[in-house]
Amino acid sequence: MGYRNPDICSPTYHMAYKGNYKLINPSKYIGDPTSINWKSLWERKVCRYLDLNENIIRWGYEPVKIPYFSHVHKKIKKYIPDFIVETKRKDGSIETTVLEVKPLSQSVKPQKGKKQSKKSFLRETIQYEVNQAKWKQAKRFCDQQGWLFKVVTEKDLFK
Repeated sequence: MGYRNPDICSPTYHMAYKGNYKLINPSKYIGDPTSINWKSLWERKVCRYLDLNENIIRWGYEPVKIPYFSHVHKKIKKYIPDFIVETKRKDGSIETTVLEVKPLSQSVKPQKGKKQSKKSFLRETIQYEVNQAKWKQAKRFCDQQGWLFKVVTEKDLFK
């Protein structure tokens, strides 16, 4: 396998790396600043954006646990979204958003491809169904708090 540059944040490299994010603005961070352990280069890119953006007042990584019922596993599980963000709006008010970073392919219903195996299609369908259950409950949770919930994909990260 050839060398891959970990600084490249493209769709191809989504799950290739993990590491610890070093804060530039620790006063903005909610939680333990030494435990920001990103699990993809896309998450690292979001960490850097949140850390450096002057409109971001505070942010945290994996800050909340949301119980949801998984129809796939037939039990209540805990969903931990990737980020919580407090943003200063133009009118001076504060908006809180919970973010999940995921490939677009995991946020749209899978379609069986001609060359795709049944096992692969089943795995993608299960992942999609689990994500939908998590996100439905996350939206409900955020609505109750007066927050927003958003799934961030490569379409958002690489405009």
